[in-house]
Amino acid sequence: QVQVMESGGGSVQAGGPLRLSCTSSGLTDEDYPMGWFRQAPGEAREAVACIDSSGPKTYYLHSVRDRFTISRDNAKNTLLLQMTDLKPEDTAMYYCAADLTMLHGYCAVSLVNIWGQGTQVTVTS
Repeated sequence: QVQVMESGGGSVQAGGPLRLSCTSSGLTDEDYPMGWFRQAPGEAREAVACIDSSGPKTYYLHSVRDRFTISRDNAKNTLLLQMTDLKPEDTAMYYCAADLTMLHGYCAVSLVNIWGQGTQVTVTS
C-alpha cells in the first residue's frame, strides 16, 4: 500500500523558520515528481513547491520563491520543505504529494495521484 506521511508542522512566529518532512513507502518506482501543496480555510488547495524525480527541476509558488526550498533524498524516500521568513499568510494545512505530473515546469492539484494526510502550519504575527 502506497503511503506518504508528513511531519514537522507547528506554530511559529512571523519571520521564523520551519521544516516539513515527508516520507513515502510502498512506491516501487523512484522516478516520480513530488511536491508540497497547502490549503487555508475557505481557500482552494494550491501548489507550493514541486520537484522532479532527480531534483534539478523545481517549481515554486511566486509568493514563496526565495523563502522556501524543496529538496528530496531518494535513498531515504524523503521529501523536505525548508521554510524561512514565514508570514501569517503562509498559515495553512500543508500536504505532501507524490506521483504527480509536472507540465511545462508547473504542478497542479489535478495532476496529483497520491496525497498525505497533511500537517498544520500556523504563523502568528
